[in-house]
Amino acid sequence: MKSVKNAAEISFEEKKSKFIGSIGPVSTRAEAEAFVAAVRTRYPDATHHCSAWKVTERGQEYYRVDDDGEPSGTAGKPMGDVLGYMGVENVVVVATRYFGGVKLGAGGLVRSYARCAKLAVEAAGPVEFIQKWTYIVEFPYDRAGEAEALLKDERVEIIERGYGDKISCKVKLPAEIRERLANMKNILLVALEPTGDK
Repeated sequence: MKSVKNAAEISFEEKKSKFIGSIGPVSTRAEAEAFVAAVRTRYPDATHHCSAWKVTERGQEYYRVDDDGEPSGTAGKPMGDVLGYMGVENVVVVATRYFGGVKLGAGGLVRSYARCAKLAVEAAGPVEFIQKWTYIVEFPYDRAGEAEALLKDERVEIIERGYGDKISCKVKLPAEIRERLANMKNILLVALEPTGDK
């Protein structure tokens, strides 16, 4: 399974209409919906904000497309088809359109929205998807070297870090790093979301 490495944005013009493709990696439906809302806020005067997202959350697949006022099936579905064709999941793509006064017709809309999604995926860089879960990791200062070495892994996302009696981090971890931390002494590991573990 593939996703995209980074959020990215592309743009092009088609018969005086401007298309902006915004894309980002997501791991939940809420993140996908928040991404779409953020794009709407960034371009409040656009004519349309069509979108497609595909997310596997807690083992369940979710897929959504939205034509946002374009003729049915001419925007969201072609974008979703591109995500499927390119084999990317846990991703959201939004195509923002500023209408330029020239109608593109159904075929022209399908081609433009599909192109928008394809260029966005290419710009974001497809990568092998690694499932991650959010944890609180807490460890004493005398274990910092060992724990920090694992947390420096490129697959780990550090969300917050705090220093008190112990070092505490809110992180997103792949299963392999989680297992290694769990097997270390004096390290507290608390899952903040269901992981499917028994």
